[in-house]
Amino acid sequence: MSTKKLAIALGILIIVIIGVGLVAINLKPGGDKPALIGDQADLTKAGEPTGDQADLTPGDNLAGDKSDLIKISNLSSGQVVQSPLIIEGEARGYWFFEASFPVKLYDESGQLIGTAIAQAGEDWMTNNFVPFKVELNFNNSTSTSGTLVLEKDNPSGLPANADELRLPVKFTPNLEKIKVKVFFNNNKLDPEITCLKVFPVEREIAKTLSVARAALTELLTGTTPTEDKAGFTTSLNPNVKIQSLTIEDGVAKVDFDEQLEAGVGGSCRVAAIRAQILETLKQFLSVKNVIISINGRIEDILQP
Repeated sequence: MSTKKLAIALGILIIVIIGVGLVAINLKPGGDKPALIGDQADLTKAGEPTGDQADLTPGDNLAGDKSDLIKISNLSSGQVVQSPLIIEGEARGYWFFEASFPVKLYDESGQLIGTAIAQAGEDWMTNNFVPFKVELNFNNSTSTSGTLVLEKDNPSGLPANADELRLPVKFTPNLEKIKVKVFFNNNKLDPEITCLKVFPVEREIAKTLSVARAALTELLTGTTPTEDKAGFTTSLNPNVKIQSLTIEDGVAKVDFDEQLEAGVGGSCRVAAIRAQILETLKQFLSVKNVIISINGRIEDILQP
């Protein structure tokens, strides 16, 4: 082979070796990507979250804002309200279950003073906003402020699925008073301790349309020091909440939370609890019979 041909062959071999080396570098796993230049440097995925948004999941709200989930159209924060309270607004369909969700009103001490069920105004099987309306009756006590709570209906009971909208409200104290009776046990008046006998004490409360609920609320607060000295006692647990109370055709249906029967045992105490609730409600002429439930359960509650 001539010297000229040998030089050409060596040149071609060197070019091939250099080309193979460059390809290997670009294909190396984990190798540095070439820097973007020009317009390429400004390109990102459309809608790709950045910063704090990257940590959000659907349904999350920055700073506790619920406006993308539920809105109240006729009330504002700190507004003065009175019973009956009409609440209107709209909520995403998944805020409802079976076209409804619970609404609760608490006074400044955290005592539940009113509850109702908001109903969807149209088909709720959607992710869009659905209108709702609810009328809530409450005992207008001497509290000057409270909190309205609109709870996402959560049949699963899982904390991860729970949510709520809280709205601070104000009350105008009702200075007009009425008297009601609440019924307690008293071993001085019932030395045989029959458990079924309960005796009335008189309480003065703010005048209200929901007088039966107000009387039950007084019952759940327990006895006063003066009543204690007179021998009155209660068989009811502290911090029991009234979840709903309806009176229709002479029948009062009252639903409590699970605290009503927490740690309760013995036929005597169970009988005393029922007697206290029944007699407190049956003082009203509109009540002939009482049905007690706990979280909607009737048959298997308050077992001895």
